[in-house]
Amino acid sequence: MTSSDGPLVLGIETSCDETGVGIVRGETLLFDAVASSVDQHARYGGVVPEVASRAHLEAIVPTLERACQEAGVRLDDLDAIAVTAGPGLAGALLVGTASAKALALATGKPLYGVNHLAGHVAVDIVQHGPLPEPTMAMLVSGGHSSLLLVADITSDITSLGDTIDDAAGEAFDKVARVLGLPFPGGPWVDKAARGLDGVPGVDAEAGPGNATYVDFPRGLTSGRDMERHRFDFSFSGLKTAVARWVEARALAGQPVPVADVAASFQEAVTDVLTRKAILACQEHGVQDLQIGGGVAANSRLRSMAEERCAAAGIRLRVPRPGLCTDNGAMIATLGAQLVARGHAPSSLDLPTDSSMPVSRVQV
Repeated sequence: MTSSDGPLVLGIETSCDETGVGIVRGETLLFDAVASSVDQHARYGGVVPEVASRAHLEAIVPTLERACQEAGVRLDDLDAIAVTAGPGLAGALLVGTASAKALALATGKPLYGVNHLAGHVAVDIVQHGPLPEPTMAMLVSGGHSSLLLVADITSDITSLGDTIDDAAGEAFDKVARVLGLPFPGGPWVDKAARGLDGVPGVDAEAGPGNATYVDFPRGLTSGRDMERHRFDFSFSGLKTAVARWVEARALAGQPVPVADVAASFQEAVTDVLTRKAILACQEHGVQDLQIGGGVAANSRLRSMAEERCAAAGIRLRVPRPGLCTDNGAMIATLGAQLVARGHAPSSLDLPTDSSMPVSRVQV
């Protein structure tokens, strides 16, 4: 029975390479357990779907047990179970939904199949409280760079723009590879740009990289592009520009200043992201901007967003880094919102959808 503090919901997330189980009561996160298979993919320089699926199979039960134990919750205590139904890797999604269906059938609890992207927006509720409606949400991750107008997190999300080629996270991974940095590339490019110790090719004593060292292109920001792709993103050309610049240095026998290139690349990405997000807020009369997804953990994106939002009079919400990457807490939070607002549960034969549109919050 739902308590006065809100519904108690368990969320399962297996869309890519993280096995996440989170438990939320209303708007309070009780525990979030994550098992990552990123080390298994590092040797390939990217996520291998079959490897991810097998890792989920091995991790789902231990992760579920750990979440319940740490939260002090029994499965019988739950009001509902939520699971990512899409988008994501087909095989990985099947592991999560099959597990959630089995739990729902065994416990008799209602099941909610939800959208992974909407979960990235919803998770901010457990850190900063109820989501203002409307909110402009910018999701930046390995597979998505999107601007979303969120009128109701449970039923009304409109996509204003998306990536037309490489998403921001993909570009970070590919540029990291060009610079000889490990996978996943996002955290390493950020560290390199900051001149931190322990980054291959970076002299920590030299300090942070120079963000103006190379003037890399800003995709889809010219006059004509802004007419046709006003809120869309493109980072393929930027990635190629970095690769050609590094190649030219190598052919000339000159060393590559890793910190400077990383900082210049990062500046180009965050400039485009924040510029378009602020413009979307202004043109749609929205006073709140929320940034989510793995790239939201990037230090330069956070600082630039803070600066530009403050200058534009827009309130900024960014979850802590641990809630930006894929996790079960975001699915549990969205599930709790659906239960609290009286949405009917999904059926036990709910399908997965690897290309599920963000406008479809629940299956």
